[in-house]
Amino acid sequence: MTMTTFAPICLFTYNRLDETKMTIEALKQNYLASESPLYVFSDGWKKEEDKAKILQIRDYLATVDGFKNMHIINSDKNNGLAESIIKGVSDVLKKHDRVIVLEDDLLTTPNFLDFMNQALAYYEGQSIVQSISGYSLAIKSKPKDGDVYLHRRAYSWGWATWANRWDIRIFDKAKIREEIENDPELLSGFKKTCGNDMDGMLLDSLNGKNDSWYVRWSLDHYKHERLSVYPVYSKVSNIGFSDEGTHCKAVNVFVGELDTSHSRQFTFSPPHQTPQINREVLTYFTYPYKLKFRLKMIKTASGRKELYKDIRYKIQKYSALAKEKFGNKTA
Repeated sequence: MTMTTFAPICLFTYNRLDETKMTIEALKQNYLASESPLYVFSDGWKKEEDKAKILQIRDYLATVDGFKNMHIINSDKNNGLAESIIKGVSDVLKKHDRVIVLEDDLLTTPNFLDFMNQALAYYEGQSIVQSISGYSLAIKSKPKDGDVYLHRRAYSWGWATWANRWDIRIFDKAKIREEIENDPELLSGFKKTCGNDMDGMLLDSLNGKNDSWYVRWSLDHYKHERLSVYPVYSKVSNIGFSDEGTHCKAVNVFVGELDTSHSRQFTFSPPHQTPQINREVLTYFTYPYKLKFRLKMIKTASGRKELYKDIRYKIQKYSALAKEKFGNKTA
């Protein structure tokens, strides 16, 4: 295993050329880009109509420079997001002791890699910390003792971890089902501690209704009482809420406060949780908050347009689920 000066970056791409270019161009503007290895995993096409798009992305990837070195891993089959990330991160962590992970719809600030690498170094010896998040929700209760806060819930919009905190068995669906059967309080505790959406998301993941690796990763944080580190000011913005988004086509209700300082110096605090910040973070995953957010959108033309797309997406989603469950039966 290689002890790298700066953590390697894993980037996972599918069929969105414009978003992929924007993600990589923003990453190249990072102060540490030229000193960081980059591994790009290009998933294979699920539908024939995506083949041309993916081949265009692979042509573009072959032209990318600006990093310490570049490794492109092209899959000849469609693995889906969860399998791609679980396998890709596992493979990279066989060679390196830590990793930073991005998907193809995340714009990073120039100091993103600085923050991630410094946090990885600071918390490396503190096993209560399982992951680092580059993204942060906007919180009012700013900590007074540093540039970070910690929460039991992990986040998937630009994150990092260490080889000794990652294990492919974390994602074993059969094992998780058995744990739920043996512990009736597991799902309710997970929901209470990590967010109102977590229990449903986990069950959908286990039943193949979503392709989420992330909810199983968050469950592992919860089960072992480990924490994720967040920057007070987000180093990542998500541009994936569009019709082309594979997993994010709904309204983005998760508001972040982007870091505009581009400072490269950060103050980290010993791992602890703050009750007020915990409550603020969990508010984002409640139904009242999501409803209130959408009601505010009605006030603007752009908001109404986004709401229309959101409703259309949900109708299509639930119509597909109903068709899958009931077939062509009619009442």
